[in-house]
Amino acid sequence: MTISSAIRPEAIGTLYADHHPWLRAWLRKKLGCVDQAADLAQDTFLRVLSSQQALPALNEPRAFLTTIAQRVLSNYWRRQKLEQAYLEALALAPPQFELSSEERSILLEALIELDQMLNGLPVLVKRAFLLTQLDGLGHAETADLLGISVRTVKRHIVKAGLQCYFGSTAAELI
Repeated sequence: MTISSAIRPEAIGTLYADHHPWLRAWLRKKLGCVDQAADLAQDTFLRVLSSQQALPALNEPRAFLTTIAQRVLSNYWRRQKLEQAYLEALALAPPQFELSSEERSILLEALIELDQMLNGLPVLVKRAFLLTQLDGLGHAETADLLGISVRTVKRHIVKAGLQCYFGSTAAELI
């Protein structure tokens, strides 16, 4: 991980020293788990460190950290929800489809990565993409299921594919 030249390491060090215990306590109240709060507090500061933007002069450093921590927390809860749905689906799978713990871990990581790539897209775009790419439905079947035209399904698939491949800026061009 590189530190942007615009970010002064001593400013982040001071921010960390002054507010890390407070942030960890704030997250502990939200999560009810000391260890998870410590991990997410670290993730919050890693986001600050890895930012390509200059660290602004902070009149309200706790408000700044809270905003970042809420995003980290939101991502954590989304991953937890995804993982729970994944485990429930695995429990329903027939025995012949049983995966090793390594295969389960790889599949879960791929699902989380796909979720992050599709984050921010409208629900219908995500559903059309997932129905065609993961469930193997054809464009016409997907259109019928979602109550949209085949042309719209194709447009949604392209938009989601572009976002997965190029990021959100490419998907916005369509």
